[in-house]
Amino acid sequence: MSIKTLTILCAALAASSFAPAHAADPDYTLGFNIGAVSDYRFRGLSQTTFDPAVQGGVDFSHKSGFYLGAWASNVKWIKDYVGATKGSTEIDFYGGFKGSLTKDIGFDIGAIRYQYPGNTAAAVLANANTSEIYAGLTYGMFTAKYSRAVSNFVANPASSGSSYIDLAATFDLGNGFALTPHYGYQHVAGVAGNIGNYSDYALTLSKDFGNGFVLTAAAIGTDAKRAFYTTGPNGKNLGKSTFVIGAKYSF
Repeated sequence: MSIKTLTILCAALAASSFAPAHAADPDYTLGFNIGAVSDYRFRGLSQTTFDPAVQGGVDFSHKSGFYLGAWASNVKWIKDYVGATKGSTEIDFYGGFKGSLTKDIGFDIGAIRYQYPGNTAAAVLANANTSEIYAGLTYGMFTAKYSRAVSNFVANPASSGSSYIDLAATFDLGNGFALTPHYGYQHVAGVAGNIGNYSDYALTLSKDFGNGFVLTAAAIGTDAKRAFYTTGPNGKNLGKSTFVIGAKYSF
C-alpha cells in the first residue's frame, strides 16, 4: 500500500469517527393546525347552515402509535336545527392507537368525544354532546372506517348505537395534487321509519403547496331526507348538495 493511499484511508477513518451520528427519530411529535372552510360539513351535513367556519387543532403522536388530539370549530346547527338557545362551538377530543397488521395493511382504533360547551339542546331533544368509538383499516390508497356512538348521537334521543361507515381512496396526481373520492353511510338509531339514515358522497381535490399549507375544493352531496334534516324557521335542508373550498396550515 502506498503512502498516499494509506494517508487517504486514515483521513477517511478519522472523518467517519467524528461524523455526527444519524439523528434518532423523536419519541413524539406535537403539531398544530388552523384553517377555514366556506361551509363546515360533517358526514355530508352542514354544521354552520351554509356559512363559513374557522377551525383549528393540536395533535400529539408517540412513536409507539399512541396519539391524542383536540380540534375546534364554530357551528350553528344546534340553534338552527334543534332550536336550542345555546351551542355555537364544537370541541372534539380524541385518542387512539395506530399500527400495522402486515406490510401493506395499517389499522387505527380509538375514541372521540364531540363536545358542544354550554349547549341547551337537552331542553328541546337531547344533549348534543356525543361519544363514539371507531376502528379503521388502510391498504395503500384505500381506507375504511367504522364509527359507533356509545351515547346519544348529536341531540337525537335514544340514539346510542348509531353508526357510520366511511370509505375513501386518495389518488396522488403529482405536483402536490391529490383526488379523494368518498362514500359514507349514517345510521341514526331510535328514529321512526329510519328517516334519519342517509348516504353522503364527496369528491375532493387538494393541492399541497408545501410548508404545511393545503387548499381543498370539494363537491359534496347526500340523500338525507328533507323531512328530517330541515332547519326550523328558515327551512334549509342541511344535506343539500354543495361545493366547499377550504384552506389549512399545519405547523
